[in-house]
Amino acid sequence: MGTNAVADRHRTHGALAGISRVRLLEALRAGDRPLDARELAAVSGLHISTVRFHLEILSDAGLVKRHRERTRRRGRPRLLYVPASAGGETGSPPRGYEFLAAVLARYWGGSAEERARRAEQAGRAVAREQGLAPPPSGHPTVAESAATVSGLFAELGFDPEPAAAEGEWQIRLHACPFRAVAVEHPEVACSLHLGLLQGALAELGTPAAAS
Repeated sequence: MGTNAVADRHRTHGALAGISRVRLLEALRAGDRPLDARELAAVSGLHISTVRFHLEILSDAGLVKRHRERTRRRGRPRLLYVPASAGGETGSPPRGYEFLAAVLARYWGGSAEERARRAEQAGRAVAREQGLAPPPSGHPTVAESAATVSGLFAELGFDPEPAAAEGEWQIRLHACPFRAVAVEHPEVACSLHLGLLQGALAELGTPAAAS
């Protein structure tokens, strides 16, 4: 393999190393028309400057294409983005990650109960690695912790919605980056999510229980 081909592969892998960039690419693939940075910011929940930064990286890696909108309106035409591929070909990154996760979940030995227990422990361990810490006061409110945890889950691609209901705080997850794995192996995927939530609350020192 030539030097240029190796460099191109490294550039592609680097572009997909960030969860936010994968989410933007998936949003473009899910759309039925080209989107501009402002529309992608609304879909992803990211700041428009952050979206433009990630789109530049995706474009340089050849994962998205951009062009100026053809319009007769006054002003500078919008810069529109489309995915370079539909994501269905063999080896596309999202499918590859789903395949790897499914294999690991399927062959993670033991009973369903044992796999669930280990997945929950893994989620707690991952939470400890995120650098979460309680505020200087050392006593975060449940609302403050819900906001922090929601930020963590948003970065991981869960599209969380913190909400207070009947005196309790809930974090509703409107998306799952591992949905295909969760359908087949919920004891692993869902237990991992629960462990991550429990671990994050423990790191923040929040007097709350996660279930």
